[in-house]
Amino acid sequence: MTDRLRFAPLPAALPATVPFTGPETLELRRGAPFAARLGANENGFGPSPRAIAAMRSADAEIWKYGDPDNRELRLALAAHHGVAPENIMIGEGIDGLLGLLVRLTVAEGDVVVTSEGGYPTFNYHVTGFGGVLSKVPYRNDAEDPDALIARAEETAARLIYFANPDNPMASWHPASRVEAMIAAVPSGSLLVLDEAYAEFAPQEAIPEVDPEDERVIRFRTFSKAYGMAGARVGYAIGPKRLIAGFDRIRNHFGMNRSAQIGALAALEDQAWLRETVSKVRIARDQIGAIARKHGLAALPSATNFVAIDCGRDGDFARRVLAGLAEQGIFARMPGVAPQDRCIRVSCGPKSELESFDTALGVVLAGLD
Repeated sequence: MTDRLRFAPLPAALPATVPFTGPETLELRRGAPFAARLGANENGFGPSPRAIAAMRSADAEIWKYGDPDNRELRLALAAHHGVAPENIMIGEGIDGLLGLLVRLTVAEGDVVVTSEGGYPTFNYHVTGFGGVLSKVPYRNDAEDPDALIARAEETAARLIYFANPDNPMASWHPASRVEAMIAAVPSGSLLVLDEAYAEFAPQEAIPEVDPEDERVIRFRTFSKAYGMAGARVGYAIGPKRLIAGFDRIRNHFGMNRSAQIGALAALEDQAWLRETVSKVRIARDQIGAIARKHGLAALPSATNFVAIDCGRDGDFARRVLAGLAEQGIFARMPGVAPQDRCIRVSCGPKSELESFDTALGVVLAGLD
């Protein structure tokens, strides 16, 4: 690379990495579209019709920038959660907000604690801003709050990442366990509580958290239960002083105007949300029945996907996944043993799950 095109030292030392290969890229490689898109934990049941109508009505004014303060959506979210608007920060999905949080709080060389096999996009941000990852293993297919806190104490960690419910295993901890974890956060550390799948979880999984508690910041999204992954709308709930810090570094015009309007309409349609959550429960049961039909085991899920234990090791699960792709089924799997004995299947319409059922039978028959 010439001096003119040289990178700064930190990015120059990093590999060119994409945390997730998208289904569009995989379809291009295979030369055909997937019959069932069940790998990205998208909500195949779609967004509220009110959200779709609102975004269509907004399209004619797409020449306008979105409101950089996200005022209407921020006020609505604050009312929805019973917090002050100053406790809410809206951004381009949880992924975008996680990147901002790391940039805001992590200096080069700071330690950040997470789980081995946990959310890779968070790790991507930490590495990209010069943080040092320290990982603890899962315990019984779930993140281990005690191990995360212990490692944070040992390393004087700046951030502790914890997802509840969890991706990629769909497991969850009760609110009492999460509240105990928050109480144990070491001085100088901040708990990053990712609640992307909270709307699918049982109520007893959602902790009561004072928004001004300086030990924790929570993240929610419109990508999952609200069915708006492509709109890229996420938000953080945290202490006013921390939330205000995002204004120092965020892309103030990063939010799509139509997405802002659509998210507001989606939030107002809680009846559609309840209907979607019900459909997801039915789909989880259907995925579990499919797994059992083929001699596999579905792990308990509090999300809109199910981890299916293929009963052997990661190599076997990868062969199952590759076979499903050949059959036109897009799915994914955990990347670290022993969780990589599983594949991960998103909830979706009955017809797509029936296609998955047929394909799984073909694949397993060919692997015996």
